[in-house]
Amino acid sequence: MIFVKSKIRIPLDLCGVIIKRNKMKYLTTISLITFLSATATAKEIKTEVLINATPEKVWAILTDFENYPNWNPFIKLIKGEVKIGNKIIVKIEPPEAKGMTFKPKILTFETNKELSWLGHLLFAGLFDGKHKFELIDNGDGTTTFRQSEKFKGVLVPLFKKQLDNNTKKGFEEMNRKLKEIAERK
Repeated sequence: MIFVKSKIRIPLDLCGVIIKRNKMKYLTTISLITFLSATATAKEIKTEVLINATPEKVWAILTDFENYPNWNPFIKLIKGEVKIGNKIIVKIEPPEAKGMTFKPKILTFETNKELSWLGHLLFAGLFDGKHKFELIDNGDGTTTFRQSEKFKGVLVPLFKKQLDNNTKKGFEEMNRKLKEIAERK
């Protein structure tokens, strides 16, 4: 007999089995994490639209977050101080899909040029999205508006179809509506 811990007696031949079993659990966990990390894929959605308005005009509409519920068919809510490093609350409603609310961190906020954030589903590495709005001044009174998102994480393959369909449609609908409003004012 051998003493393991304080008062538990375990036969010596059984100790080897317990140690091997714990090593197997450890190795299985490490293998699973390695597999999930290796199979985690990235997915990117890119959309753009030419708007017959200046970047300043487009930016004014894009960053008037209080009016999003009145015009934006995709992003229904942006709440909080939109400043680099801050977390905000964003509610999206992709067409023909369930809406979701999340709390991304602002990465860039460059007036009349770019706004981006990074959000996570539950925790980093599971399903992360870096969303970006870019305004490109074409120098002729028009603006190319780009909306994109890079998704990374172990759950990305499970959501690929929804991203390709519903989320991309949501981007396109928002782009069209932004164009419509900017060109009529």
